Amino acid sequence: MLESIIKHPQAQDCIIWMHGLGADGHDFEPVVQMLNLPHIKFILPHAPYRPVTLNNGYEMRAWYDIIGLQPDSPQDEIGINSMQSTINSMIEAEIVRGIPSYRILLAGFSQGGAIALHTATRFDQPLAGVLALSTYLPLKNQLQEKQHVANQQLPIWMAHGRQDSVITLSTAQSSRQALESAGYKVEWHEYEMPHSVCEEEVNDIRDFLLRVLPA
Repeated sequence: MLESIIKHPQAQDCIIWMHGLGADGHDFEPVVQMLNLPHIKFILPHAPYRPVTLNNGYEMRAWYDIIGLQPDSPQDEIGINSMQSTINSMIEAEIVRGIPSYRILLAGFSQGGAIALHTATRFDQPLAGVLALSTYLPLKNQLQEKQHVANQQLPIWMAHGRQDSVITLSTAQSSRQALESAGYKVEWHEYEMPHSVCEEEVNDIRDFLLRVLPA
């Protein structure tokens, strides 16, 4: 099990929120405070340290290796699927603690959002939704083969910055198209920002969370 920061541990709903490359679980603590949703338990796990090819093999917190960010770059399928299994275990642990799967949501920023999308579309029990921020869908060509019918109606909220130079807007839009082609309904938002989060976005996130995880 990953080491995690936990906010509102006694709450009856749960969000597992994964940070971006090189950050850690503390990265989104200020956003959790801004959201002010005490009825939701927030689990903010720290990704393990691993060498990242894109950064010349430098070891940092990463959910999986990144070889490149171009549409045709090779992807770390083994690492992605391994982390999917780890997040599955985190979800299952919350279910054992008494939170039903449909009250559990996966969220993530950048690389963390990629893992959130990948895991949720393949999970075998219905989840409350996915919050995918400044991110993309990894291994998208496998989606229609690997998706699980339990989450075919999964609410997906995607947001991206129009000035994002790390994961381009076109990359995110391509992932949105892959999800929609596979039958998912995607709520799409764009903001005037780079690879980051803005206040307007946080307000919109809060509205979405209150819709899918009402107090």
